[in-house]
Amino acid sequence: MSTPINEAGLSGAVIDRDTATRLVEPLTDLVIRAGAAILAVSRVDLNIDGKPDGSPVTDADLVADRIIGEGLTRLAPNIPAISEERVHLARSSLRGSFFLIDPLDGTKEYLAGRSEFTVNLALVSEGTPLLGIIGAPALGLIWRGLVGQGAQRLTTSGSSTGVATAIHTRRIPQLGLPWVAAVSRSHGDARTEAFIGRRPGAVRSVLGSAVKFGRVAEGSVDIYPRLAPTSEWDIAAGHAIVTAAGGKVADARGNALKFGQETSNFIVPEFVAWGDPAAAD
Repeated sequence: MSTPINEAGLSGAVIDRDTATRLVEPLTDLVIRAGAAILAVSRVDLNIDGKPDGSPVTDADLVADRIIGEGLTRLAPNIPAISEERVHLARSSLRGSFFLIDPLDGTKEYLAGRSEFTVNLALVSEGTPLLGIIGAPALGLIWRGLVGQGAQRLTTSGSSTGVATAIHTRRIPQLGLPWVAAVSRSHGDARTEAFIGRRPGAVRSVLGSAVKFGRVAEGSVDIYPRLAPTSEWDIAAGHAIVTAAGGKVADARGNALKFGQETSNFIVPEFVAWGDPAAAD
């Protein structure tokens, strides 16, 4: 059993980098367990409900949320945990450190029988994602990163993991070579298309869920723009991983994103994940 992070390690409810480092492995284990539970749910006999925003929620979302929620209560009982499935319990503004969870990102992909759905878990400190873990259980992959200490990709099989491989974003494509842009299969919009269109010859890589952040972090995709509103739990883990891998996540003007702020209502108006920070500048 993992040892809880006690108050001495929290520094007044702010998790520092050393404490976050100790959390990487037990949090990775939680993401793997949640992913295994999703895979164990039958998609044939699935209960599907609609949320107020019209998006679906399933048995798989709820079982993954329960595993992560219970695990975080044991590991860091003094740190708030905000989940997509329990956001109604959240305060309007969060200070210090808190967890952001999307127990099943890409529910539409999951319901369509595709493999590109993820479990997203982020640790946010002072409004900025510090640690992120994205698990893609049907792909057998984990991406994780701790800002200032690098990012990794792991393979998974059931509850076991393979060797962790260091990953890094790639630089701006050389003159004459096309940009590779990650685009959503389910959430296209005109502003994002126009943004990509300003990069002549850009190749679109159509992907689902937070897998797009993983591909930017590992250097197979150059840029992932979404110039339309999305939720903080959709992008916080990816923000940390891309940043840890050497990239940058900002708004369309290059300004930093802040999470858990009083005016945000957990909505991010727009963002661009850049593999090369120089491109954002």
